[in-house]
Amino acid sequence: MSFEKRLDELSKLQGYQKPAYHQGVLKLDSNENFAVPRQFQQEIIDIAKKNADIREYPLGKSERLIAALSKYIQVPANMLSIGNGSDQILDIILCNFASKKTRILTSDPTFGFFEERCKLYQIPTIKVPFSKEMTLNVQDFVSRYKNADILYLDSPNNPTGFQFKKEEISDLIKRFSGLVIVDEAYGEFSDYTVATMTKKFENLVVVRTFSKSFGMAGLRLGYVVASKKFIDVFSRVLQYPYPINTMAIEGGIAALQKSHQISEVISLVKSERARIIKKLRETGAFDVFDSKANFVLFDARGADKRIYTALLEQGISIRKLGRIGKHEGCLRVTVGTKDMNSKFLLAMRDFLQ
Repeated sequence: MSFEKRLDELSKLQGYQKPAYHQGVLKLDSNENFAVPRQFQQEIIDIAKKNADIREYPLGKSERLIAALSKYIQVPANMLSIGNGSDQILDIILCNFASKKTRILTSDPTFGFFEERCKLYQIPTIKVPFSKEMTLNVQDFVSRYKNADILYLDSPNNPTGFQFKKEEISDLIKRFSGLVIVDEAYGEFSDYTVATMTKKFENLVVVRTFSKSFGMAGLRLGYVVASKKFIDVFSRVLQYPYPINTMAIEGGIAALQKSHQISEVISLVKSERARIIKKLRETGAFDVFDSKANFVLFDARGADKRIYTALLEQGISIRKLGRIGKHEGCLRVTVGTKDMNSKFLLAMRDFLQ
């Protein structure tokens, strides 16, 4: 295929759609964790600056981060590797373990970046739709196993916030013989993690990130938990020689040393998530879905565009998603600090009056 023809093909793809940028607004559209105090952010940056010499390649520094992650995740260091955000790790896995002949079983919807990457590499997907209540039936996956080579689940799911019961996802992993990728970007906000199951299942790969729970989206730091053999191949052969910059590595180490502070933040987010769900449901104006992540999805019943615009006029940006499954006008709001969430809820109350 000629360069011009391939370029023309690529130009027709949509690519991952980032939210619109609005300057000077309360940003509740990208699931960033603003409940993490600025003081925490400043402390880890100060430590990173003190420990970093950016004249040097980060030789040996990744190993220090992996050692810290080993204690945090409670898996051996040789079952861990790092990447430039979880996006890059997922991209490397798709590039090397999937092809046009590989069929990936996943949910509909699922993480948008993963979907768009499958389209880019022309990897066919088998999609299990969510119910009207934004839940998944585990048997729908089991019935499609024989037609799939890879299973991909973002757990909790983005954008719904849904998560299987632990015994259900454990059973899915146990019964599927191909590669199982579990994306736990929002794992800390949920009820459980399957990361330690990698000790038992050789075909399980768990992808996680510092972007959400640690509030470090700007440093682009992700990691992967898998069997020793997978990690050896991933780190030695597939991953870039220096995928993470020195400041991100040192920042990650510093953050893990302060993970007890993040536990307090996660408790706050869970409490505030419940408050948002309760208050939105009390209005009777929306279909509000349960969430195990740091966001809440709701169907505005045809008022999604008006709500999005009205909030923006008040300096609040949330995510306008439109049709998801059987729901036409979905909106997604990030769980922020108490003050941020109160401002959002007050604006929603004003809209309904």
